[in-house]
Amino acid sequence: MGEFRGVFLCGFLLFLLIFCSYSAKVVTVDINVAKGLLNQGHVYLDVRTEEEFKNGHLENALNIPYMFSTLKGGMVKNPKFMDQVLSLYSKEDHIIVGCKTGVRSVYATTDLLNAEFKNVYNMGGGYIAWIEKGFRVEKPHSPEL
Repeated sequence: MGEFRGVFLCGFLLFLLIFCSYSAKVVTVDINVAKGLLNQGHVYLDVRTEEEFKNGHLENALNIPYMFSTLKGGMVKNPKFMDQVLSLYSKEDHIIVGCKTGVRSVYATTDLLNAEFKNVYNMGGGYIAWIEKGFRVEKPHSPEL
C-alpha cells in the first residue's frame, strides 16, 4: 500500500507541474511603469476593438482586437488573434498589452504567455487610466470647417 501511495503522489506532483506550466502568471504593471517600459523600447499592443482604437489610442500602438462586438451587443473572441500577433511580433519581443480598463488585456496576456511569449506585461487600468493620468494619446483629427 505504501508503494501505491508513493506512485500516486509522484503522479499527482507530475500532474501539478504540467498543469501549472500551462497556466502562466500574468504580470500587471501600472500605467506609470508601462510608460517607463514604453520609453525604454517596449511595444504597445492595444487589444480593444477597432472602433475603440479609432477613437483614440497610445502613440505608436498597434491594434489587434482580442474580442469583436456582436450585433446583439455582446463580445466574441477573435479566433485569429494569436495568428495576427505572431505575424507582427516575435515571442522574444517586449510587449505591453492594454485595453480599455485592463480586463481584456489580462486574457490576451494570458494567451500570449501560454503561447510561450517571454516578455509580455498587462497594463493595469488600461486606456482609461492612461488618459486620466493625462498621458499623451493619438486622437482622430476633426475635419476642418
